[in-house]
Amino acid sequence: MALATASLSTLADRFTEVRALTELLAAPLSAEDQTAQSMPDASPTKWHRAHTTWFFEEFVLGESYEPFDDTYRYLFNSYYEAVGPRHPRPERGLVTRPGIDDIRRYREHVDAAVHALLGNGLSEQTAALLLLGTHHEQQHQELLVMDIKHLLSRHAFGPAVISRPDESDVGSAPLAWRAVEGGLHLVGHDASSAGHDSRFRFDNEGPQHRVHLEDFEIASRAVTVEDWLAFMDDGGYRRPGLWLSDGWHAVQERGWRSPDYWWDVDSTWMVFTTAGVRPLRRGEPVCHVSFYEADAYARWAGGRLPTEFEWEVAARAVEEQRGAPRGQLLDTDRVHPGLAGEHMVGDVWEWTASAYLPYPGFSPAPGAVGEYNGKFMSDQHVLRGASCATPAGHERLTYRNFFPAASRWAFSGLRLAR
Repeated sequence: MALATASLSTLADRFTEVRALTELLAAPLSAEDQTAQSMPDASPTKWHRAHTTWFFEEFVLGESYEPFDDTYRYLFNSYYEAVGPRHPRPERGLVTRPGIDDIRRYREHVDAAVHALLGNGLSEQTAALLLLGTHHEQQHQELLVMDIKHLLSRHAFGPAVISRPDESDVGSAPLAWRAVEGGLHLVGHDASSAGHDSRFRFDNEGPQHRVHLEDFEIASRAVTVEDWLAFMDDGGYRRPGLWLSDGWHAVQERGWRSPDYWWDVDSTWMVFTTAGVRPLRRGEPVCHVSFYEADAYARWAGGRLPTEFEWEVAARAVEEQRGAPRGQLLDTDRVHPGLAGEHMVGDVWEWTASAYLPYPGFSPAPGAVGEYNGKFMSDQHVLRGASCATPAGHERLTYRNFFPAASRWAFSGLRLAR
Protein backbone atom coordinates (compact mmCIF):
# COMPACT_ATOMS: atom_id res chain seq x y z
CA MET A 1 0.00 0.00 0.00
CA ALA A 2 1.37 3.44 -0.97
CA LEU A 3 1.60 6.27 1.53
CA ALA A 4 -0.74 9.27 1.13
CA THR A 5 0.68 12.48 -0.36
CA ALA A 6 0.21 14.44 2.91
CA SER A 7 2.09 11.78 4.88
CA LEU A 8 4.87 11.78 2.28
CA SER A 9 5.22 15.55 2.60
CA THR A 10 5.45 15.30 6.41
CA LEU A 11 8.04 12.53 6.15
CA ALA A 12 10.08 14.52 3.64
CA ASP A 13 10.07 17.56 5.91
CA ARG A 14 11.15 15.44 8.86
CA PHE A 15 13.96 13.85 6.85
CA THR A 16 15.24 17.27 5.74
CA GLU A 17 15.07 18.71 9.26
CA VAL A 18 16.88 15.81 10.91
CA ARG A 19 19.63 15.68 8.30
CA ALA A 20 20.21 19.42 8.63
CA LEU A 21 20.58 19.23 12.42
CA THR A 22 23.41 16.70 12.13
CA GLU A 23 25.31 19.07 9.86
CA LEU A 24 24.62 21.97 12.22
CA LEU A 25 26.14 20.01 15.11
CA ALA A 26 29.23 19.21 13.04
CA ALA A 27 29.68 22.71 11.62
CA PRO A 28 31.87 24.16 14.46
CA LEU A 29 34.26 21.20 14.30
CA SER A 30 37.46 21.08 12.30
CA ALA A 31 38.47 18.14 10.12
CA GLU A 32 40.82 17.07 12.90
CA ASP A 33 38.02 17.30 15.50
CA GLN A 34 35.79 15.16 13.30
CA THR A 35 38.35 12.41 12.66
CA ALA A 36 39.83 11.62 16.09
CA GLN A 37 38.46 8.91 18.39
CA SER A 38 39.00 9.31 22.14
CA MET A 39 38.09 5.78 23.29
CA PRO A 40 36.74 2.54 21.80
CA ASP A 41 33.16 3.30 22.94
CA ALA A 42 33.13 6.67 21.18
CA SER A 43 33.10 7.34 17.45
CA PRO A 44 34.41 10.25 15.36
CA THR A 45 31.94 12.91 14.28
CA LYS A 46 32.79 12.09 10.67
CA TRP A 47 31.81 8.46 11.28
CA HIS A 48 28.42 9.45 12.77
CA ARG A 49 27.71 11.62 9.73
CA ALA A 50 28.60 8.76 7.40
CA HIS A 51 26.97 5.91 9.33
CA THR A 52 23.58 7.63 9.54
CA THR A 53 23.81 8.16 5.77
CA TRP A 54 24.76 4.51 5.23
CA PHE A 55 21.61 3.50 7.14
CA PHE A 56 19.38 5.15 4.52
CA GLU A 57 21.52 3.77 1.70
CA GLU A 58 21.38 0.22 3.11
CA PHE A 59 17.80 -0.06 4.35
CA VAL A 60 15.74 2.49 2.40
CA LEU A 61 17.05 3.12 -1.10
CA GLY A 62 16.83 -0.44 -2.43
CA GLU A 63 18.58 -2.50 -5.08
CA SER A 64 18.00 -0.07 -7.98
CA TYR A 65 20.05 2.61 -6.20
CA GLU A 66 23.68 3.09 -7.29
CA PRO A 67 25.89 3.28 -4.15
CA PHE A 68 28.05 6.36 -3.73
CA ASP A 69 31.15 4.26 -2.93
CA ASP A 70 31.22 0.48 -2.51
CA THR A 71 33.84 0.68 0.27
CA TYR A 72 31.49 2.67 2.50
CA ARG A 73 29.39 -0.42 3.15
CA TYR A 74 32.37 -1.88 5.02
CA LEU A 75 33.63 1.36 6.59
CA PHE A 76 30.34 2.63 8.00
CA ASN A 77 28.39 -0.47 9.00
CA SER A 78 28.16 -0.41 12.80
CA TYR A 79 27.09 -3.83 14.11
CA TYR A 80 24.73 -5.36 11.54
CA GLU A 81 26.03 -8.90 11.11
CA ALA A 82 23.46 -9.70 8.43
CA VAL A 83 24.84 -6.90 6.23
CA GLY A 84 28.37 -8.25 6.29
CA PRO A 85 31.84 -7.49 7.66
CA ARG A 86 32.71 -4.05 9.04
CA HIS A 87 35.65 -1.92 10.08
CA PRO A 88 36.63 -2.58 13.74
CA ARG A 89 34.90 -0.15 16.08
CA PRO A 90 38.02 0.70 18.14
CA GLU A 91 39.80 1.76 14.93
CA ARG A 92 37.25 4.19 13.50
CA GLY A 93 39.57 7.07 14.35
CA LEU A 94 42.18 5.62 11.97
CA VAL A 95 39.94 6.12 8.94
CA THR A 96 41.47 9.35 7.69
CA ARG A 97 40.03 8.75 4.23
CA PRO A 98 37.36 9.56 3.22
CA GLY A 99 37.69 13.09 4.59
CA ILE A 100 34.94 15.38 5.84
CA ASP A 101 34.35 16.88 2.38
CA ASP A 102 33.90 13.39 0.95
CA ILE A 103 31.37 12.67 3.69
CA ARG A 104 29.54 15.90 2.89
CA ARG A 105 29.26 14.81 -0.76
CA TYR A 106 28.12 11.37 0.35
CA ARG A 107 25.36 12.87 2.47
CA GLU A 108 24.25 15.13 -0.37
CA HIS A 109 24.20 12.19 -2.80
CA VAL A 110 22.06 10.03 -0.52
CA ASP A 111 19.77 12.94 0.43
CA ALA A 112 19.07 13.56 -3.26
CA ALA A 113 18.31 9.87 -3.80
CA VAL A 114 15.93 9.77 -0.83
CA HIS A 115 14.06 12.88 -2.01
CA ALA A 116 13.77 11.35 -5.49
CA LEU A 117 12.34 8.21 -3.90
CA LEU A 118 9.88 10.30 -1.93
CA GLY A 119 8.85 12.05 -5.12
CA ASN A 120 7.95 8.73 -6.73
CA GLY A 121 5.88 7.51 -3.77
CA LEU A 122 6.70 5.01 -1.04
CA SER A 123 5.23 1.78 0.20
CA GLU A 124 4.26 1.78 3.87
CA GLN A 125 7.12 -0.60 4.61
CA THR A 126 9.71 1.69 3.01
CA ALA A 127 8.19 4.72 4.71
CA ALA A 128 8.46 2.95 8.08
CA LEU A 129 12.15 2.27 7.42
CA LEU A 130 12.71 5.88 6.41
CA LEU A 131 11.05 7.08 9.61
CA LEU A 132 13.18 4.64 11.61
CA GLY A 133 16.24 6.10 9.88
CA THR A 134 15.38 9.61 11.04
CA HIS A 135 15.00 8.46 14.65
CA HIS A 136 18.21 6.47 14.30
CA GLU A 137 19.95 9.66 13.18
CA GLN A 138 18.54 11.54 16.18
CA GLN A 139 20.09 8.91 18.42
CA HIS A 140 23.40 9.50 16.69
CA GLN A 141 23.04 13.26 17.09
CA GLU A 142 23.12 12.70 20.85
CA LEU A 143 26.02 10.26 20.49
CA LEU A 144 27.86 12.80 18.34
CA VAL A 145 27.58 15.39 21.12
CA MET A 146 28.63 12.87 23.78
CA ASP A 147 31.61 11.71 21.75
CA ILE A 148 32.96 15.13 20.77
CA LYS A 149 32.62 16.32 24.38
CA HIS A 150 34.62 13.29 25.52
CA LEU A 151 37.28 13.94 22.88
CA LEU A 152 37.71 17.63 23.67
CA SER A 153 37.79 16.97 27.42
CA ARG A 154 40.99 15.02 26.84
CA HIS A 155 42.64 18.21 25.57
CA ALA A 156 44.94 19.79 28.16
CA PHE A 157 43.14 23.14 28.01
CA GLY A 158 39.48 22.06 27.63
CA PRO A 159 38.60 23.89 24.39
CA ALA A 160 35.08 25.22 23.85
CA VAL A 161 32.84 24.30 20.90
CA ILE A 162 30.15 26.88 21.65
CA SER A 163 30.06 30.19 23.53
CA ARG A 164 27.37 29.65 26.15
CA PRO A 165 27.07 32.70 28.44
CA ASP A 166 28.23 32.35 32.02
CA GLU A 167 25.41 31.56 34.43
CA SER A 168 25.19 32.54 38.07
CA ASP A 169 25.30 29.84 40.73
CA VAL A 170 21.87 28.82 42.03
CA GLY A 171 21.19 26.44 44.91
CA SER A 172 19.05 23.30 44.67
CA ALA A 173 15.28 23.52 44.57
CA PRO A 174 13.63 21.95 47.64
CA LEU A 175 13.18 18.21 47.40
CA ALA A 176 9.72 16.76 48.02
CA TRP A 177 8.31 13.27 47.62
CA ARG A 178 5.47 12.27 45.31
CA ALA A 179 3.39 9.32 46.44
CA VAL A 180 2.44 6.82 43.73
CA GLU A 181 -0.22 4.20 44.34
CA GLY A 182 0.74 0.62 43.63
CA GLY A 183 -1.31 -2.07 41.93
CA LEU A 184 -1.47 -3.15 38.30
CA HIS A 185 -0.22 -0.59 35.78
CA LEU A 186 0.10 -0.63 32.00
CA VAL A 187 3.61 0.21 30.81
CA GLY A 188 5.29 0.36 27.43
CA HIS A 189 4.13 1.36 24.00
CA ASP A 190 0.69 0.47 22.70
CA ALA A 191 1.42 -0.72 19.15
CA SER A 192 -2.14 0.03 18.07
CA SER A 193 -1.30 3.77 18.19
CA ALA A 194 1.79 3.49 15.97
CA GLY A 195 1.97 5.46 12.77
CA HIS A 196 4.14 7.56 10.50
CA ASP A 197 4.19 10.53 12.85
CA SER A 198 5.34 11.67 16.29
CA ARG A 199 3.92 8.51 17.85
CA PHE A 200 6.86 6.47 16.56
CA ARG A 201 8.43 4.09 19.07
CA PHE A 202 11.43 1.77 18.91
CA ASP A 203 10.68 -1.94 19.08
CA ASN A 204 12.17 -2.29 22.58
CA GLU A 205 9.45 0.01 23.99
CA GLY A 206 6.81 -2.70 23.57
CA PRO A 207 4.74 -4.72 23.75
CA GLN A 208 2.61 -2.86 26.25
CA HIS A 209 2.00 -5.04 29.29
CA ARG A 210 0.90 -4.98 32.92
CA VAL A 211 3.24 -4.78 35.89
CA HIS A 212 2.44 -4.94 39.57
CA LEU A 213 3.96 -2.21 41.72
CA GLU A 214 3.92 -1.69 45.47
CA ASP A 215 3.12 1.79 46.78
CA PHE A 216 6.20 3.99 46.50
CA GLU A 217 7.42 7.56 46.55
CA ILE A 218 9.62 9.28 44.02
CA ALA A 219 11.65 12.47 44.40
CA SER A 220 10.20 15.65 42.91
CA ARG A 221 13.51 16.53 41.25
CA ALA A 222 16.74 14.93 40.13
CA VAL A 223 19.77 14.68 42.41
CA THR A 224 21.74 17.92 42.05
CA VAL A 225 25.36 19.02 42.04
CA GLU A 226 24.83 20.39 45.55
CA ASP A 227 23.52 17.01 46.72
CA TRP A 228 26.50 15.28 45.14
CA LEU A 229 29.02 17.59 46.79
CA ALA A 230 27.56 16.53 50.16
CA PHE A 231 28.00 12.88 49.19
CA MET A 232 31.63 13.55 48.26
CA ASP A 233 32.29 15.56 51.43
CA ASP A 234 30.97 12.62 53.46
CA GLY A 235 33.52 10.28 51.86
CA GLY A 236 31.17 8.79 49.28
CA TYR A 237 34.01 7.71 47.01
CA ARG A 238 36.06 6.33 49.93
CA ARG A 239 33.47 4.11 51.66
CA PRO A 240 33.28 0.60 50.19
CA GLY A 241 30.15 -0.20 52.21
CA LEU A 242 28.13 2.09 49.95
CA TRP A 243 29.11 0.34 46.73
CA LEU A 244 28.24 -2.76 44.80
CA SER A 245 31.31 -5.00 44.49
CA ASP A 246 31.86 -4.27 40.79
CA GLY A 247 31.24 -0.58 41.43
CA TRP A 248 33.87 -0.41 44.16
CA HIS A 249 36.28 -2.22 41.82
CA ALA A 250 35.60 0.47 39.19
CA VAL A 251 36.24 3.24 41.74
CA GLN A 252 39.58 1.68 42.66
CA GLU A 253 40.66 0.75 39.15
CA ARG A 254 39.61 4.00 37.43
CA GLY A 255 40.41 6.41 40.24
CA TRP A 256 36.92 7.92 40.44
CA ARG A 257 36.51 10.63 43.07
CA SER A 258 33.94 12.82 41.35
CA PRO A 259 31.54 12.71 38.37
CA ASP A 260 33.17 12.66 34.95
CA TYR A 261 34.17 16.07 33.55
CA TRP A 262 34.65 17.56 37.03
CA TRP A 263 38.13 19.09 37.14
CA ASP A 264 40.01 19.91 40.34
CA VAL A 265 41.47 23.34 39.59
CA ASP A 266 43.58 24.67 42.47
CA SER A 267 41.49 22.66 44.97
CA THR A 268 38.22 23.98 43.51
CA TRP A 269 35.84 21.75 41.57
CA MET A 270 35.09 23.01 38.07
CA VAL A 271 33.19 21.29 35.26
CA PHE A 272 34.15 20.82 31.62
CA THR A 273 31.31 21.64 29.22
CA THR A 274 31.03 22.14 25.48
CA ALA A 275 31.48 25.83 26.30
CA GLY A 276 34.76 25.13 28.11
CA VAL A 277 35.59 24.83 31.79
CA ARG A 278 33.02 26.49 34.08
CA PRO A 279 32.33 26.75 37.83
CA LEU A 280 29.87 24.21 39.20
CA ARG A 281 26.25 25.31 39.40
CA ARG A 282 24.74 23.76 42.50
CA GLY A 283 21.13 23.61 41.31
CA GLU A 284 21.84 21.64 38.13
CA PRO A 285 21.22 17.89 38.05
CA VAL A 286 24.45 16.02 38.61
CA CYS A 287 25.57 14.67 35.25
CA HIS A 288 27.97 12.07 33.84
CA VAL A 289 27.70 9.56 36.65
CA SER A 290 27.65 5.79 36.18
CA PHE A 291 25.00 3.35 37.37
CA TYR A 292 27.43 2.31 40.09
CA GLU A 293 27.76 5.89 41.34
CA ALA A 294 24.01 6.45 41.17
CA ASP A 295 23.38 3.28 43.17
CA ALA A 296 26.00 4.22 45.80
CA TYR A 297 24.55 7.72 46.16
CA ALA A 298 21.03 6.35 46.60
CA ARG A 299 22.25 4.03 49.35
CA TRP A 300 24.09 6.90 51.06
CA ALA A 301 20.97 9.09 50.86
CA GLY A 302 18.76 6.42 52.43
CA GLY A 303 16.79 5.77 49.27
CA ARG A 304 17.11 3.69 46.13
CA LEU A 305 16.86 3.98 42.37
CA PRO A 306 13.36 3.54 40.93
CA THR A 307 12.68 0.66 38.60
CA GLU A 308 12.05 1.71 35.01
CA PHE A 309 8.37 0.84 35.50
CA GLU A 310 8.07 2.97 38.64
CA TRP A 311 9.74 5.79 36.73
CA GLU A 312 7.32 5.51 33.79
CA VAL A 313 4.21 5.35 35.96
CA ALA A 314 5.37 8.32 38.03
CA ALA A 315 6.26 10.35 34.93
CA ARG A 316 2.85 9.68 33.41
CA ALA A 317 1.21 10.93 36.61
CA VAL A 318 3.27 14.13 36.42
CA GLU A 319 2.15 14.70 32.83
CA GLU A 320 -1.49 14.07 33.73
CA GLN A 321 -1.26 16.64 36.55
CA ARG A 322 0.98 19.26 34.96
CA GLY A 323 0.81 18.75 31.21
CA ALA A 324 4.10 17.62 29.70
CA PRO A 325 6.83 19.64 31.43
CA ARG A 326 10.28 19.31 29.89
CA GLY A 327 13.72 20.22 31.11
CA GLN A 328 16.59 21.16 28.85
CA LEU A 329 16.62 19.32 25.53
CA LEU A 330 19.15 19.77 22.75
CA ASP A 331 19.99 23.42 22.16
CA THR A 332 22.99 23.78 19.85
CA ASP A 333 23.92 27.02 21.63
CA ARG A 334 23.96 25.38 25.06
CA VAL A 335 24.25 21.54 25.24
CA HIS A 336 24.23 21.53 29.05
CA PRO A 337 21.60 20.72 31.70
CA GLY A 338 19.36 23.44 33.06
CA LEU A 339 18.28 23.67 36.68
CA ALA A 340 16.67 20.64 38.33
CA GLY A 341 12.92 21.18 38.51
CA GLU A 342 9.67 19.28 38.80
CA HIS A 343 9.89 17.81 35.29
CA MET A 344 10.99 14.20 34.79
CA VAL A 345 12.08 14.48 31.14
CA GLY A 346 15.08 16.52 30.08
CA ASP A 347 18.44 17.75 31.42
CA VAL A 348 19.86 14.28 32.19
CA TRP A 349 18.95 10.68 31.52
CA GLU A 350 18.05 9.03 34.83
CA TRP A 351 19.47 5.66 35.82
CA THR A 352 16.92 3.11 36.99
CA ALA A 353 17.36 -0.09 38.98
CA SER A 354 16.22 -2.15 35.98
CA ALA A 355 18.34 -4.38 33.82
CA TYR A 356 17.79 -3.92 30.08
CA LEU A 357 15.66 -6.96 29.24
CA PRO A 358 12.95 -7.72 26.66
CA TYR A 359 9.34 -7.05 27.56
CA PRO A 360 7.00 -10.08 27.65
CA GLY A 361 6.19 -11.00 24.06
CA PHE A 362 9.03 -8.95 22.53
CA SER A 363 10.28 -10.27 19.19
CA PRO A 364 12.93 -8.56 17.02
CA ALA A 365 11.94 -7.66 13.48
CA PRO A 366 13.10 -10.07 10.76
CA GLY A 367 16.26 -9.33 8.82
CA ALA A 368 19.19 -7.04 9.58
CA VAL A 369 17.03 -4.23 10.98
CA GLY A 370 16.00 -6.62 13.77
CA GLU A 371 19.54 -6.27 15.15
CA TYR A 372 18.74 -2.69 16.17
CA ASN A 373 17.92 -3.27 19.86
CA GLY A 374 17.25 -6.86 20.84
CA LYS A 375 20.81 -8.16 20.57
CA PHE A 376 21.97 -5.77 23.33
CA MET A 377 19.60 -7.04 26.02
CA SER A 378 22.36 -8.27 28.31
CA ASP A 379 24.67 -6.58 30.86
CA GLN A 380 23.06 -3.16 30.38
CA HIS A 381 20.98 -0.92 32.63
CA VAL A 382 17.98 1.18 31.61
CA LEU A 383 17.91 4.97 31.78
CA ARG A 384 14.68 6.93 31.37
CA GLY A 385 13.72 10.48 30.42
CA ALA A 386 15.94 12.49 28.09
CA SER A 387 18.94 14.80 28.30
CA CYS A 388 20.22 18.17 27.18
CA ALA A 389 21.69 16.36 24.14
CA THR A 390 18.40 14.70 23.12
CA PRO A 391 16.80 16.39 20.08
CA ALA A 392 13.40 17.90 20.84
CA GLY A 393 10.61 15.62 19.67
CA HIS A 394 12.71 12.49 20.16
CA GLU A 395 11.87 12.23 23.87
CA ARG A 396 8.94 10.23 25.25
CA LEU A 397 7.90 8.48 28.47
CA THR A 398 8.35 4.95 27.11
CA TYR A 399 11.87 5.54 25.72
CA ARG A 400 14.35 2.94 27.03
CA ASN A 401 17.93 4.17 26.81
CA PHE A 402 20.59 1.71 27.98
CA PHE A 403 24.28 1.64 28.82
CA PRO A 404 26.70 -0.63 30.70
CA ALA A 405 26.86 0.03 34.44
CA ALA A 406 30.27 1.74 34.41
CA SER A 407 29.50 4.15 31.53
CA ARG A 408 29.85 7.85 32.34
CA TRP A 409 30.13 9.73 29.04
CA ALA A 410 26.36 9.83 28.49
CA PHE A 411 24.47 12.80 29.98
CA SER A 412 23.33 10.59 32.87
CA GLY A 413 22.06 11.43 36.34
CA LEU A 414 19.53 10.02 38.80
CA ARG A 415 16.38 10.50 40.84
CA LEU A 416 15.67 8.85 44.18
CA ALA A 417 12.78 6.58 45.10
CA ARG A 418 11.73 5.01 48.38
